Amino acid sequence: MSTPPSPSPDSPDFQALTRRQKDTWSAGDFHEISRQNMNMAEELVRAADPRPSHRVLDLACGSGTAALVAARRYCPTVGLDLVPSLLDRAWARAQAAGLDVEFREGDAQELPFEDDAFDMILSVYGVQFAPDQEKAAAEMLRVCRPGGTIALATPLPHGWSGDFFRLHGRYMPPAPGTHPPLRWGTDEGLEALLGPGTTSLESEDRPTLMYYRSVDHAVEVFSTYFGPTILASHELDAEDRRTLAQELRQIFQRYNQVEDGNAVVLNRYRLTLARVA
Repeated sequence: MSTPPSPSPDSPDFQALTRRQKDTWSAGDFHEISRQNMNMAEELVRAADPRPSHRVLDLACGSGTAALVAARRYCPTVGLDLVPSLLDRAWARAQAAGLDVEFREGDAQELPFEDDAFDMILSVYGVQFAPDQEKAAAEMLRVCRPGGTIALATPLPHGWSGDFFRLHGRYMPPAPGTHPPLRWGTDEGLEALLGPGTTSLESEDRPTLMYYRSVDHAVEVFSTYFGPTILASHELDAEDRRTLAQELRQIFQRYNQVEDGNAVVLNRYRLTLARVA
């Protein structure tokens, strides 16, 4: 019997990267960020159109935004995320709304579900951040039944999302051998990740607006609650922290649509519907 090859010393350590991701998203409170994702979750569920008989998974669910939208349609819904504190928040939100949702701790790259367990998988700015993108895509295809739907709201490599995530990539460079999350927002990336396991793959770029009291308030929210910004700041000296805050301010101001002192920030995202083969 042949011995399997040893991992290349240059290959990414995805287990270590996943632990780092868990620490990153545990910092701050992503729920305060995801309140601006509600429009995307509503539009994603409307486009995917789950029915009450459909079993739905909200993957990398955070505090449960898309899961709660699906559950309002009486869909049997599960939300899965790496971060226990976010799952606690998701459960509290479901209880407050009187919605029956199961929330479980787990890894998008190693889903704790049987093959063909779901009719639909949703993810809003979630699964795209899994370090091993190929494994995460393969796991979605495995647990979604043939003919089922994978529906994604994904950051685009241009506009606010592109500028925002590239800025963070300068301060926290991705590990060698890994792909940036923005790969999911390209035709080439989606085709490579999901194309071989699907019969159709349709995407549309859509606008959404994010609301803050001011541009400075937007910077304060992300500096206080967004894990990647918090961890990047911790690695910097005082001068570089000021530079990061100023660069964030410039990005929010660049996409601010109003001049009345408020911040109404235009973001564009990719809405993708994939039919599983």
